[in-house]
Amino acid sequence: METNQLLALTEQFGNPIYVYDATKIQSQYHKLEQAFKNVNSLRINYAVKALSNLSVLKLLKQLGSGLDTVSIQEVQLGLMAGYSPEKIIYTPNGVSMEEIEEVAALGVQINIDNLSILEQFGTKHPKTPVCIRINPHVMAGGNSNISVGHIDSKFGISIHQMPHLLRIVSNTGMRINGIHMHTGSDILDIEVFLYAAEILFNTAIQFKNLEFIDFGSGFKVPYKADDIETDIEELGKKLTKRFNNFCTEYGSELTLCFEPGKFLVSQSGYFLAKVNVVKQTTSTVFAGVDSGFNHLIRPMLYNSYHHIQNISNPNGKERFYSVVGYICETDTFAGNRRITEITEGDILCFYNAGAYCFSMASNYNSRTRPAEVLWYENQGYLIRESETFDDIVRKQIVMDFDVLNAAV
Repeated sequence: METNQLLALTEQFGNPIYVYDATKIQSQYHKLEQAFKNVNSLRINYAVKALSNLSVLKLLKQLGSGLDTVSIQEVQLGLMAGYSPEKIIYTPNGVSMEEIEEVAALGVQINIDNLSILEQFGTKHPKTPVCIRINPHVMAGGNSNISVGHIDSKFGISIHQMPHLLRIVSNTGMRINGIHMHTGSDILDIEVFLYAAEILFNTAIQFKNLEFIDFGSGFKVPYKADDIETDIEELGKKLTKRFNNFCTEYGSELTLCFEPGKFLVSQSGYFLAKVNVVKQTTSTVFAGVDSGFNHLIRPMLYNSYHHIQNISNPNGKERFYSVVGYICETDTFAGNRRITEITEGDILCFYNAGAYCFSMASNYNSRTRPAEVLWYENQGYLIRESETFDDIVRKQIVMDFDVLNAAV
């Protein structure tokens, strides 16, 4: 998107604001499709947790996407957006048996990641097809908080527990129709991913009635100029060849599944915030914006990088700024960052704000959450209104202490 288009949207809808470019979402989806065009059966399940706005889900449905969900609420969002249950896979972690059964009753594909629940579910519902999430014990991901396939991870059933897993399947007579893994986000080395995939193939061969193998996702996108990213084309060539050979060995045409979230929506997103104050101290120039980690927590939580541009003065002289928010704790989006000269009232644009930005936003400090806008065919559409103070207090029940004290 052009900076003048983004500025026009702040004038139309206010700020701070999240903007998503539908064209980028579409191009990323087609890029993944193209990389695996030689797979006979490919299924892309968008990871709802990255960005769960209903309009974004409907856009992806138009492209042919399924959904990867991790909560019953995400399942309900998918159904509300028009997805059929069989196009949704549910991969929870640490949820109750009751929630899993409730989702299964909706006809959604269940993916189980621990032996206890597997045995309970298989005993009670042996005819319901189940996918199994394997932990391949492979470390992948750009940060320890988003690496989920290593030996100390809470996710998945360890490959070293295969004998126990197979006993449960045999004893319950349950039907296993899929095998799944997810090593982590921001995968840099496709050889590590392919190594984990080989472990998954070795696991899959032990099950005779599979319909699909789900390789998760975690593909890295660029966050700045010349940034490294997952080579999707190279991965497509190598994994397609191995997957097709495996299907021949297995004796059945399986579906290859991915569950990208960040890969599809991260680069589509722009977060726009106004500069409230430029503050010079003895060592630093701070640009304080009308936002904080209540709206974009990734730099504080993951030490993630978001490119920041002053779109009110894109061609100005560059200076060094620390861009900070208005939250009462340390709230730094960028330290000592080179940005064109900033004055109070300017609009700063945070790039790669499509994934895990609004979806992780909160009302911390009793602040409201911003609006969301979808840029579709050269026009901005409001797809979520900004919150008001009434939204924050709506569910609160205020006690009347005067009445209570009088009763005592």
